[in-house]
Amino acid sequence: MAGLGPDGRAELGFGQPRDGIIQMAYVVPDIHEAIAQWTGELGVGPWFLLDSFTGVDAVYRGQPSRADVAIAMSFAGHMQIELIAPKDDQPSVYRETIEQRGYGFHHFGVATDDVAAGIADLEARGYRLAFRAGVPTGGEVAYLDGGPDRPGMIELIEYGPGMDAAFTAFWRASLGWDGEQPVRPFAPPDDDPAAT
Repeated sequence: MAGLGPDGRAELGFGQPRDGIIQMAYVVPDIHEAIAQWTGELGVGPWFLLDSFTGVDAVYRGQPSRADVAIAMSFAGHMQIELIAPKDDQPSVYRETIEQRGYGFHHFGVATDDVAAGIADLEARGYRLAFRAGVPTGGEVAYLDGGPDRPGMIELIEYGPGMDAAFTAFWRASLGWDGEQPVRPFAPPDDDPAAT
């Protein structure tokens, strides 16, 4: 699905560069209310909902993590929008942001071919690893915290065929979306969520 963009950079199936920002994420108090707001006020949809996510081998600030969140993803143009609602009071990158700044913007998601190299690069620029886990689309993600002077964290999202297939299917579903089925299941990468 991926190809080259007009600037010669590797491009994902949904039109964003493989080494660039692909996602903007927000922490919300209620996933269903947030979906309704984004759909009703901004026309964004459909949303692909994962009711429960703890991550595979998740580590938060050096300790094993079992914090559970609901996640919904959609697209506004070629930019993925992610909504995240904590489901418990366990320590997490989401809970700490709520405690420090309240609900709202949380992170920029950046696609990468090499999470470990991305972590090393960001740590060399003063960021600290805050969270790392395997994800349902294959591969892993890592959140890096740049401190209070930055607008939010950076999430490194490992590029892989499963990630590209799932996110591209979500993007395709948003093209010409007519408002039907505003909430759909977050399907495994081998399924086509646009058809559900």
